[in-house]
Amino acid sequence: MGEEPGQPRLAFVHADDVPWTEVIAQQHADRRVSVHEKFLEWTPERMVVLGRYDPGMVVERHGHASDNLVYVLEGALTVGDRHCPPGTLIVLETGAAFGPLIAGEEGALLFETWAGDVTPVPADKAGYQRLLDERGITRLPNPTFAPPPGVADGLGSGDRWS
Repeated sequence: MGEEPGQPRLAFVHADDVPWTEVIAQQHADRRVSVHEKFLEWTPERMVVLGRYDPGMVVERHGHASDNLVYVLEGALTVGDRHCPPGTLIVLETGAAFGPLIAGEEGALLFETWAGDVTPVPADKAGYQRLLDERGITRLPNPTFAPPPGVADGLGSGDRWS
């Protein structure tokens, strides 16, 4: 849809038009386990994603440098000691931490939003490594991906989260 200079943007995005991007990978015995995301909206002001967690995926306890909303659409997620079935909304204000996040037997499909800086802030690296060791999980290098034009370049590479 065309935009007039100086006017607020109106956009429509259909999830079927956005590819899945692998953003985190782990080795669980003989299988690769990943988080894949569809970046429905990604600007310096906000990010909106569909996140697909493979069964058993473990994401470290962390927070973000902005408000973060997570809604469980399908499957289930355990966050710390809290079971989160479909229909659960998780609200993290800037600086709040949650996790570890562990996807259930069927995995999990999440709808997530951030308002502002989406940079993850690890909250317990040592505890995360112990949990991986206990479960026989090996972290794999984070897959690289390119952010859209105008967005800070660091999020798609390096040790950004998990």
